[in-house]
Amino acid sequence: METYTLSDGLTVPKIGFGTYKLNGAQGVQVIDSAIDRGYRLLDTAFNYENEGAVGEAVRRTTVPRTDLIISSKLPGRHHTYHEAIATIEESLYRAGLDYYDLYLIHWPNPKEDHYVEAWQALIDAQKFGLVRSIGVSNFLPAHLDRLAQETGVLPVINQVELHPYFNQADQRDYDTAHGILTQAWSPLGRASELLKNPTLKKLATTYDKNVGQLILRWETQLGVLPIPKSSTPGRQAGNLAIFDFEISAADMATINGLSQADGRLKAQDPAVYQEF
Repeated sequence: METYTLSDGLTVPKIGFGTYKLNGAQGVQVIDSAIDRGYRLLDTAFNYENEGAVGEAVRRTTVPRTDLIISSKLPGRHHTYHEAIATIEESLYRAGLDYYDLYLIHWPNPKEDHYVEAWQALIDAQKFGLVRSIGVSNFLPAHLDRLAQETGVLPVINQVELHPYFNQADQRDYDTAHGILTQAWSPLGRASELLKNPTLKKLATTYDKNVGQLILRWETQLGVLPIPKSSTPGRQAGNLAIFDFEISAADMATINGLSQADGRLKAQDPAVYQEF
């Protein structure tokens, strides 16, 4: 597995595993399968209500805890400082873990305007030893500028919606310029018609790969860390088999050409969207 080194020195794999909607015993089995296939970064969130399933999979695997990167996220309803600290602690209790490797603010929720307070809580949680590295999710440049201005600390990761219909070029440029790794949620377009796109299907055949593998390789070549989810062992393994080929510059440009000014799949614009 190839890796990125974050600005604070933490090493993370170039592809992770999303766990949204993987709950209960069945969720544990799927996550355990993903670890067996070779995934070492597991992405969860307080609002996914499956931190316990992720923690149980971590306990069941023979892979050492120190070889895993476990990431979770703070919900919007707990952005005030003391609630944020308590929620991070509760996240750890749910998972049965001593620490998270990554902890993110899930959405900025700008109308509520407590995200700077939440960010200060993450900064302090890192000092307390509750989390190793801290980041954000769905933050726009204006939100990130404010974090820097008011706390002097920038996140090491910004997890955003990113796929061929919405390649986030401007956001990626901002993140890179500020030492922030861009992570992609919904990297395959939430199983949308993206996987049936004729341009992508044609390109995939030239590399003897499926469309999902082509997209994930495109994302890693952009310097992005995708976190695809799959419940089947074969697809889990296939999504990792993306480091044995390279997409040409011309084909990268073709894929980037599919991006739209606002290609968000569900119109979740962080400038106005609220998630609690």
